[in-house]
Amino acid sequence: MGRWLAKRENSTDLIGGVGSVSLEDKDDVLAKVLLDMSMTASRSDSRVIAETVHKNMSRFAKMHKKRVEQAGFVVLKSPDIPSILVETGFITNPEEARKLKSKSYQKKMAQAIFAGIKAHFVAKPPALTYLAWQKQGGNQGKSVAGKYKVVRGDTLSVIARRNGVSMAALRKANGLKNADHIRVGQVLQIPTS
Repeated sequence: MGRWLAKRENSTDLIGGVGSVSLEDKDDVLAKVLLDMSMTASRSDSRVIAETVHKNMSRFAKMHKKRVEQAGFVVLKSPDIPSILVETGFITNPEEARKLKSKSYQKKMAQAIFAGIKAHFVAKPPALTYLAWQKQGGNQGKSVAGKYKVVRGDTLSVIARRNGVSMAALRKANGLKNADHIRVGQVLQIPTS
C-alpha cells in the first residue's frame, strides 16, 4: 500500500496537505516511515472524529452498532487528512427511510456530522489554516520585526514562500547549512527581500 501510494502521489504534496513534505526526494526507507507515520496519525484522527460523530448521532438516531467500525475502503486511507464514512440510515428500513426524507431529520444529521468534524479541527487545526492561526492567538504566519516563530506543520520552504524570501537567504540568515531542520517554537530571522 505504501509503495503504491508513494508512487501514485510522488509528484504531489502527500503529507501535510499544504506542501510541507514530498516523498519525491526521499529514499525508500524514509518515504515508507514518513508515509506510515502520516497514515497512523490520519487513522487515529479519523477514529476520534468518527466516535464524536457517532456520539452526536446517537442522541437522536437509532444506532445499529454501539461502536465505530473500521473498513478497508481506499477512500478511508488518505495519509494526509482524516477520513470517515457516515451511515445516516438504511433506506430498506421503512421507518429510517421516512426519517431520511424529513428536512428536520436531515438538518439534525448534518449538524451532528458537522459538529464532530468541527470539534476535531478546532482542537487540532491543520497547519497554515485560519483555525491554526486563531489557536496561535492570531499570530501564526506573521513575521514580527523580521522574526518568525515556528509552529507545528511549518517547513523552511513554506516559511520562505510565505515571507517572500528565498530558501538560500533564509538559510543564510539563520546559519542553517544544508540541513533544513527547524523546531516548533524556534524563532527564525526573516531577511529583508
